[in-house]
Amino acid sequence: MPDQRLNYVSGEWTASNTDETFETTDPANPDEVIATYPQSDAEDTERAIEAANEASDEWAETPGPERGRILTAAGSLLDQRTDELTELLVREEGKTWSEAGGEVQRAIDIFHYFGSKASDLGGTVKSSSARDTNLYTTVEPLGVAGLITPWNYPIAIPAWKIAPALAAGNTVVIKPATLAPGVVHEMAEALDEAGLPDGVLNVVTGPGSEVGSTIAGHEAVDAVSFTGSTAVGNTVYDTATEDGKRVQLEMGGKNPTIVSDSADVEQAADIVANGAFGVTGQACTAASRAIVHEDVYDEFVDAVVDRAAAIDHGHGLDDPGMGPHVSESELESTLEYVEIAQDEGATLEYGGSELDREGYYVEPAVFSDVDTEMRLAQEEVFGPVLAVIPVSDFDEAIYVANDVDYGLSASVVTDDHTEANRFVEEIEAGVVKINEKTTGLELHVPFGGMKDSSSETYREQGDAGLDFYTISKTVYDNY
Repeated sequence: MPDQRLNYVSGEWTASNTDETFETTDPANPDEVIATYPQSDAEDTERAIEAANEASDEWAETPGPERGRILTAAGSLLDQRTDELTELLVREEGKTWSEAGGEVQRAIDIFHYFGSKASDLGGTVKSSSARDTNLYTTVEPLGVAGLITPWNYPIAIPAWKIAPALAAGNTVVIKPATLAPGVVHEMAEALDEAGLPDGVLNVVTGPGSEVGSTIAGHEAVDAVSFTGSTAVGNTVYDTATEDGKRVQLEMGGKNPTIVSDSADVEQAADIVANGAFGVTGQACTAASRAIVHEDVYDEFVDAVVDRAAAIDHGHGLDDPGMGPHVSESELESTLEYVEIAQDEGATLEYGGSELDREGYYVEPAVFSDVDTEMRLAQEEVFGPVLAVIPVSDFDEAIYVANDVDYGLSASVVTDDHTEANRFVEEIEAGVVKINEKTTGLELHVPFGGMKDSSSETYREQGDAGLDFYTISKTVYDNY
């Protein structure tokens, strides 16, 4: 029988005011219902925001080391439940066991990291130009943080928003994605068990039109952090900034990997294939464009096709090379882009077909002869579809890489140090990698994009993650 989940408000698990529910299903076995969740509305969301607001002062006054101990304890509890969390993530989102297990471990590491950082929160002391004066800064939490998170990294992204918000002394209301909210509920249970006071964290499930828009527009919410599509993110930004909220958006990507004529082609094919086809291409940092020097173009296309053809498919619990898309609509979107690319004249070198089996499976697709004006070269696909674009030199490669609306992640494969340095300086992306895939992030350094990939306000993760959730005061103490 499917799990019956509830909202988490003011330290209690509670049903929705609507008495309506929605189901999550296994994308590898769509007829299998995993759990039911409250189909919450604006009234439910307002109740959660009120709970967070009531708990705000007490949590802000809790010493940083004490907040940190709760986060660390929650991380340890999650660590004890790694296999359980991994299985739930696989069954709701569709990742392979290895991919899901890596994401769960990342969430655990994030809680331990920000648990330790909570003890270091404070200001700085400066030397005053006046006599008999102490000059220093302090940092304070903003208040109530509203978090709206996506389905593709359903535990890692909520963790890297929740943990710094709580470490800094904010209370939280989070709306997890409806396709895979289960691991956020498990996170809330771990924090509750670790001793988090009532009302400090609140979880409300339901549609963005009700829950998300209420979070973004409520006067008691002081900061909004959103990860998702650019179209929805821009709406969230407009709503949240109407009354001056602090806003952080991380959105889509059209991420390039440049392959230089100096690159080892086999190594380049490994790097691009891992970045393009990992997690079924359902990552905002996935490589969707390989921009390849014409001298090695044909060799590279053959090599990356070999990688795509070698990928096996199956249920994530069996840990295959690739799991299914998260939903039928995501699968249909990928298939539509495959058709669009062929209609526009790109050559389908491999894949792109729906697999004849239960579940939302698609073959990874490799396209050659892609022109930079084609939709495949400009629009985010969010599936395992790679456009291979030929260029005549490194100048053209940089131009093509930057000639999109997005600027999230980018990489280059080269043995030329001058090219690597130029790439770092000239590429328009917030995450820049040399001889690495576009996916994969360290948790203690800033993460965020440029252009339509981000609001370009505040970065996430590391110290930058704490910066978003705090505000500073400068103190002049004339004694």
